[in-house]
Amino acid sequence: MEKTTMSNYHTHTVYCDGNDTPEALVLEAIRLGCPSIGFSGHSFTEFDQSYCMSRERTEEYKREVRALKEKYRGQIEILLGVEQDYYSEEPTDEYDYVIGSVHYILKDGVYLTVDWTREQQEEDVKIYYGGDFYAYAEDYYKIVADIYRKTKCDIVGHFDLITKFNQDDALFDTKDERYRNAALAAVRALLKTSAAFEINTGAIARGLRTEPYPAKFILDEIYREGGEVLITSDCHAKENLLFGFDCV
Repeated sequence: MEKTTMSNYHTHTVYCDGNDTPEALVLEAIRLGCPSIGFSGHSFTEFDQSYCMSRERTEEYKREVRALKEKYRGQIEILLGVEQDYYSEEPTDEYDYVIGSVHYILKDGVYLTVDWTREQQEEDVKIYYGGDFYAYAEDYYKIVADIYRKTKCDIVGHFDLITKFNQDDALFDTKDERYRNAALAAVRALLKTSAAFEINTGAIARGLRTEPYPAKFILDEIYREGGEVLITSDCHAKENLLFGFDCV
């Protein structure tokens, strides 16, 4: 995988929650002069099938991306990847690479989604954590710290996704010691693995944040310890295939 700033490896299609077909995205990548593009459909999760590929669609996705590899050979490198949720049990051995992501916290037998809506997040923290966002964050980062062991991922996806609705610290203070200790403990655990970290511009493209994931203090720790970093757009629409790459 050539980790250039002109190639995106976090790309979603109509097979999961993206807007465009794989071929439409390949053609856009060629138009933009990308040497490569990587697809990363959401892995199947039994308990929440609203956003991910079904098992049947997963097989269709694999076949189509492989066919596109051959069709556009010599024009662009195409990689078949998957965004493997921590709680997905689907096999990953057929993929060129894996993005490991945490979209849920399993609390008291309930899967709490961390990135659906601000209202849902606030309600979950109130019900399951008594309003304590820092306890919520501590649980989240314990799962993030374990993402490599669980998924054997090549890339850690949107490391601090729980801040999706926390622009300007609207919900909790990201300078709080409990929050920072939890986040940095997860970073340090993952720095001991072979996984790279993404700088993810997706929430900026969707108007939810003004800075990419992860926050600067997290990224500073990754750089300080020599961690590997690549830029991704978490693309769900071809217009955003390289969103923000020129200013990261």
